[in-house]
Amino acid sequence: MQFSIDHSKKLTLAQLNTFVASQKVTVTLSENTRLQILKGREYLDHKLKTHGAPIYGINTGFGSLCNVIIPDDKIEELQENLVKSHACGMGDEVPQAIVKLMLLLKIQSLAYGKSGVQLQTVERLCDFLNHGIYPVVFKQGSLGASGDLAPLAHLCLPLIGLGEVNYKGRRCSSSDALNNSGLKSITLKSKEGLALLNGTQFMSAYGVYCLLQSQKLSAAADTITALSMDAFDARIDPFKDHLHTIRAHAGQLQTARAVRSLLEGSQIAGKEKTQVQDPYSFRCVPQVHGATKDTIAYVASVFETEINSVTDNPTIFPEEDEILSGGNFHGQPLAFALDFLCIAMSELANISERRTYLLISGQRSLPPFLAKDAGLNSGFMIPQYTAASMVSQNKQLCTPSSIDSIVSSNGQEDHVSMGANAATKCLQVIDNVEKVLAIELLNAAQALEFRRPLKSSEKIENLVSALRKTVPFMEKDQVVHILMRDTQTFLHTYNLEPA
Repeated sequence: MQFSIDHSKKLTLAQLNTFVASQKVTVTLSENTRLQILKGREYLDHKLKTHGAPIYGINTGFGSLCNVIIPDDKIEELQENLVKSHACGMGDEVPQAIVKLMLLLKIQSLAYGKSGVQLQTVERLCDFLNHGIYPVVFKQGSLGASGDLAPLAHLCLPLIGLGEVNYKGRRCSSSDALNNSGLKSITLKSKEGLALLNGTQFMSAYGVYCLLQSQKLSAAADTITALSMDAFDARIDPFKDHLHTIRAHAGQLQTARAVRSLLEGSQIAGKEKTQVQDPYSFRCVPQVHGATKDTIAYVASVFETEINSVTDNPTIFPEEDEILSGGNFHGQPLAFALDFLCIAMSELANISERRTYLLISGQRSLPPFLAKDAGLNSGFMIPQYTAASMVSQNKQLCTPSSIDSIVSSNGQEDHVSMGANAATKCLQVIDNVEKVLAIELLNAAQALEFRRPLKSSEKIENLVSALRKTVPFMEKDQVVHILMRDTQTFLHTYNLEPA
């Protein structure tokens, strides 16, 4: 994939989706962007020569050490020391797909020429992506303000030949990867370490990845619901258009139309029903799934703004002849949005688990636990337990990170967003949602077989046929974990988006 960074053009989530999915990428800077970066660096160099007063982070210490003046001959050492001292991450490694996004989003932020970095520095970050050099970054360590300091320090250590990377399928020292790629470490100039470490690219990369997964799972939830409706012999009436046009939430209407489209031509949906109403987990799907869709759309707007922004500090403005210290690194907008996304996605799992519960309840002419010989066989009794466990865990994870703060740097940084914690737990919630939806899919496909000879719609029958290539109908008890695992793999890879 060819990917050109142009500061005059906005990155989109659609582009980033393609970027994440691409095994091999070639990232370049447009000529216009190269000139913009050079212009910013030239201005900063000129300012340092002519400006007598201290400039934060350029010739001063950092954080509460901002009043310590650094001699000119120590400015480069200052920047290298910053990267080394701030590389304090702990915990599990950040997934490689998210590290890829971190690199790209850092390049995009530096491309505006407001950070004063060398062109060579930005090009080297491009080289990392082009050569498949992915720094080892750790999940824990960022407060979501002052930038994602610890994670971004680990991201940038390889620039100066330090730290570890994942390269050609193995973990190795950055120096080895650089040598094998024909690259050299660089010497950081004034402000560069701070420009690299200040920023929201850890939160942003997690948020983008979570959004992309959320969009897929939202569509998948509609498809799986349609299958469950026929499996449970539910009514299609609550999905009629005119019922939803009188409550004009966009996501609600979109969901109702998607489910109706998925069930078009279904013999089961078309037959007369004996029940007057279905439980909420079926009847209120447009309202619940729709609200999640609306939330995803809002969160997407927040992140599309963020990934096309300059978020380091201080920021240089050559046209205005100013270098301003501000707070664009503060992750509050992202923290709120990520907490909101957690809540919205968890509800997809909540209502999914309820449908699974009904499918195994022995109602609507279905056998208890969808077992052919219930009693001798337990059937799908326990997958619902597993779903319930993850739903409960999600409720705990949905406690907002953004309502917390803690003082750091001797009181200089006295309010933080905790957006990084919101980001990492959001991905955990979404992983749980995928598993819960997979359990519903497994149960619904099993239940549908008890509706034969009636058939569902062509779209749903094609879905079940595709699933059956790897996940068989369970005739009698077996190790159900295998079926659950294979169904999750199927859900992760199969295109479940409504046509």
